[in-house]
Amino acid sequence: MKHILAIDQGTTGSRAFVFDGRGRIVASAYREFRQYYPKPGWVEHDADEIWDSCVKVVRQACAAAKIRPAAIAAIGITNQRETTVIWDRKTSKPVAPAIVWQCRRTAPLCDQLRKQGLAEDLHRRTGLVLDPYFSGTKVKWLLDNVPGLRRRTQEGRVAFGTIDSWLIWKLTGGRAHATDMTNASRTLLFNIRTRSWDGTILKRLGVPEAVLPTVQNSGSVFGKTAQGVAGLPSGIPIAGVMGDQQSALYGQGCFGPGTIKNTYGTGCFLMLNTGGRLIYSKKGLLTTLAADEYGRPIYALEGAVFIAGAVMQWLRDELRIIRTSAESEKFIKGLRDTQGVYFVPAFTGLGAPYWNAQARGLITGLTRGSGATHIVRSALESIAYQTKDVFDLMQTESAQPIRELKVDGGACRNDFLMQFQADLLDCRIVRPTVVESTAQGAAFLAGVTAGLWRGKKDLLKFLKAERIFRPRMKSSQRNSLYRGWQKAVQRTLVA
Repeated sequence: MKHILAIDQGTTGSRAFVFDGRGRIVASAYREFRQYYPKPGWVEHDADEIWDSCVKVVRQACAAAKIRPAAIAAIGITNQRETTVIWDRKTSKPVAPAIVWQCRRTAPLCDQLRKQGLAEDLHRRTGLVLDPYFSGTKVKWLLDNVPGLRRRTQEGRVAFGTIDSWLIWKLTGGRAHATDMTNASRTLLFNIRTRSWDGTILKRLGVPEAVLPTVQNSGSVFGKTAQGVAGLPSGIPIAGVMGDQQSALYGQGCFGPGTIKNTYGTGCFLMLNTGGRLIYSKKGLLTTLAADEYGRPIYALEGAVFIAGAVMQWLRDELRIIRTSAESEKFIKGLRDTQGVYFVPAFTGLGAPYWNAQARGLITGLTRGSGATHIVRSALESIAYQTKDVFDLMQTESAQPIRELKVDGGACRNDFLMQFQADLLDCRIVRPTVVESTAQGAAFLAGVTAGLWRGKKDLLKFLKAERIFRPRMKSSQRNSLYRGWQKAVQRTLVA
């Protein structure tokens, strides 16, 4: 039986999964890597550490699956988006730390571009908002601040890529410098109408086109493995590549217009399939490219929440209130409410619908009776409140009611959070048996491209619901709680 290897390269760790011909996970492996915070609001990764983590988890997953690497028919890649890497083409070594999507160092540059009146034109061309979140201003920052880099770029000696491009480069031994439509559409350099790099934007930001990867459909062959890389034989095709949120949309079986998912990971991301409709948001949603059942480009609306599961990591690592994120549900068991405590985790600013890069975190409503349990519960609730901010806007701008939300990601395993989410949104929450939808999407698309499966005709048979959460909160209570959240958010916003 042929297998599919999926590499899920995330913000805090890398995973590898082996799927069998029936779409089932046979084995997986996970490895975290270091996060670097050199200045307030700055977030960096070491791209070599990311690659090393991927090599290790690929080896571990293949060993755990007890398969020969030659049994792998294709590789699917899904990745943290917007994180920016520039490397030397000859040595394949990064020329600087990778600038992570969460990093806010280019906020002054974004303000400068906004004052020049470029925000609306950039939105029309890219579907994105002018924010430090995206790759374009990160590339410009590196070119402007790493000594000699702009000269080396003009000489064709270095390459830029998001993490998918970096992994493709390394897996192919430097023979392929490529990306897919979904990742390209997150760079602020890609025109989503023409589906090509935008020369006007490149000129404005001073980014030479020669540094950019070739853009392909998500369902296509991006290259083949070089002999011995990550313990793999030569010639395995990399046959499916998608940014993590588009991959989760695909992995949840959201193939038709109007279907929607939310991924509860480090951040929280709602994505609505709009098919062939290109909808421009007026209030902060992103218009982006996703993939149809065969990996061809379609449009989607997305709302980004920067800090979701990461707030639980903060409670674990910085305050040390909980030992693991998974124990948070048990930690608050028996607690009826937060007693008016609200936690706005704006550690790196706020995403949709606020898009305020200067906002910072806040815990409000504390009294002498407030304790660790109230803070933990308010942190969990903050994930649901931020989701509602985006969900309500998405219904309005797509002009269609949403009755069902498919969920995935680690935090969706928390029953309290999922029930509170159903109550806040007043809609069904569908949790699948496999919550690793991001990796599943990459594997499914790679399998379709490689000819193992026939698109949604086969894929939908693999998808089953593990539990459905239905709303049970009274509208008066829902509205009262949400008003309290909105007041808390207003206190964090910076003009």
